[in-house]
Amino acid sequence: MLKYFKNIFIIIFTIYAIWMLFFDANSLIIHNELNNDISDLEDEKEFYIKEIEKDNKELEKLSNDEGLEKFAREEYYMKRDNEDIYIIEYEDSLKTKKNE
Repeated sequence: MLKYFKNIFIIIFTIYAIWMLFFDANSLIIHNELNNDISDLEDEKEFYIKEIEKDNKELEKLSNDEGLEKFAREEYYMKRDNEDIYIIEYEDSLKTKKNE
C-alpha cells in the first residue's frame, strides 16, 4: 500500500485532485452552490411568469366597460347618480386592537 504513495505521480495527482475538488475557484462545492442558485432562480422565474399571465387576464377584464365598472364599484365604492351603496362589514373583518 505504501509503494503507491512513494510514486511521485500518484502524490501529485492526489494533491491536484484534492485542490480541484475543494480549494479551487471552480471547485465542486462552488459548482453545487451555483446549481442550487440556478434552480432557485428558475423557480422564481416560473412564479413571475404565472403572475404575469394572471395580471394579463386581469387587464383583459379591465379593458371593457363592464369590467372597469365592476372594479370601480368594488374597490373604490363608486356609484351611479341614482344609486345608494350600503357597505356591510362583519366583526371579523373590522380592525380592532386584538387582531391588528
